[in-house]
Amino acid sequence: MFSERSDPGPGPNPLAAAKAAREAAGEPILALTPGNPTTVGLPAEEAAVHAALRRTHPYAPAPFGDRGAREAVSEALAADGARVPPGHVVMGASTSELYAWILSVLCDPGDEILVPEPSYPLLSHLAHFAGVQLAGYPLDPDGWAVDLAGLYESIGPRTRAIVAISPNNPTGQYLTRESLDGLGAFGLPLIVDEVFFEYPLDAPGERARAATLEDTLVFALDGLSKRAALPQLKLAWATVTGPGAHEALARLEPIADAFLSVAAPVQRALPELLALRAAPDAIRARARANLDTLRARVSGTALTAPRVEGGWYAPVRLPSTRTDEAWALALLDRGVHVHPGFLYDFPADQAWLVLGLLAPEADFARGLEAIVREVESSP
Repeated sequence: MFSERSDPGPGPNPLAAAKAAREAAGEPILALTPGNPTTVGLPAEEAAVHAALRRTHPYAPAPFGDRGAREAVSEALAADGARVPPGHVVMGASTSELYAWILSVLCDPGDEILVPEPSYPLLSHLAHFAGVQLAGYPLDPDGWAVDLAGLYESIGPRTRAIVAISPNNPTGQYLTRESLDGLGAFGLPLIVDEVFFEYPLDAPGERARAATLEDTLVFALDGLSKRAALPQLKLAWATVTGPGAHEALARLEPIADAFLSVAAPVQRALPELLALRAAPDAIRARARANLDTLRARVSGTALTAPRVEGGWYAPVRLPSTRTDEAWALALLDRGVHVHPGFLYDFPADQAWLVLGLLAPEADFARGLEAIVREVESSP
């Protein structure tokens, strides 16, 4: 009766089940996993947001979104050296929705896209819903740069696109001009997620916008959820540039027109929303402070915190005396919730945890202390 694509899969994994049981028992949980900027005590310019959204305008539906919103995105990208005409900007309700539209343009059911490993697990769900297969390509664990030779070995006869994330989530490395050129040399369309681009941490030597790549068809994604710390407003965008962009836009247009998913007020408010700085600035300061705390506390211990060039997350390597899931379950017994590395396709023979740098600084320090104590007390 139902499609295979809608199969929800097995029940919760052991960590999720243990967390639910702890919550049901009313036991406290200190979360080092936050990714929602609206729930971690950051400043919110509510009056300015409300003022921007309050204005009434006639509804004028357009498949790719309001012209003024698309111009605002074009102007913002120009500041990073990426010249994207407003006509090459496509508005959507979320980057997830835009991923789905792009997969519909590039792939037939059974086709394949390449994704970095480690990377964010959402991609596997979106591909599954689209009937598209995923194949991983490696990142070099010594700095997490794209392993171009390994990527070449991953390309198959039904590979239709390469996904890259800049900075990668959760490892945090940006795409450089060299890595972008290397990806473009494979002759496949690129889908580049840049939602964390505005959050540098470990002073990247170079970070290049994907839309500056001229010889490759590029779909670059961003949105208000991360850029302005406003996930509740549901507005994202994709830019479409390079050879084949006009045909790609022609194929995207009927898909976007069929959904018309973005509310008019948030599109009209976009120029003002992009100018709000309080929450993004606070995120940068908190992520930097928590990363500094992490580096200082794990120094001289059996834990390793690699370089993180940008984003809101930090991976931490633990001794391989346990699996990362076993470490996460042990920490939950201490009342601390972390993400185990297998959720992000870290190497299975290593033990990794992923920590959210949005956590309030006192909570982060307290949770980190519990991690170090668990490792030091482990046989």
